[in-house]
Amino acid sequence: MIHGDRITAVDSTLIPTGELMPVKGTPFDFTQATAIGARINQEDPQIKLGKGYDHNWVLNTSPKGSPVLAAEAYDPKTGRVLQVLTTEPGVQFYSGNFLDGTLQGKGGKAYQHRYGNHPSFPSTELKTGQKYATTTVFKFSTR
Repeated sequence: MIHGDRITAVDSTLIPTGELMPVKGTPFDFTQATAIGARINQEDPQIKLGKGYDHNWVLNTSPKGSPVLAAEAYDPKTGRVLQVLTTEPGVQFYSGNFLDGTLQGKGGKAYQHRYGNHPSFPSTELKTGQKYATTTVFKFSTR
């Protein structure tokens, strides 16, 4: 389950376009508990671009100070539960789409200045004298 009604759309290089897309009725709708692989092979332009999930979900709540529940994963076979709580406005979910056991890096491709930032997104700039604080909690339990 992911507590976000929108994802940040990506382009063919998986860089955010700036568009926030609703998840309702798409393979990205994890607002109710859903098996990760249940819709990963559906025909969807964003699924095709990422070869699965490699997207940012915009959280429904805007954390102010204390971390809020962003996502929860449950394995019914073992009873293990992972809850992710954060003070961040979104959560990135990557389903390992490009991993094949031969990872050597990103082919030497350089990340250019401010890749992925758009004017409508919160600023990532930290100016002299400003403080940056964020909290993400990975909480493990069993059911």
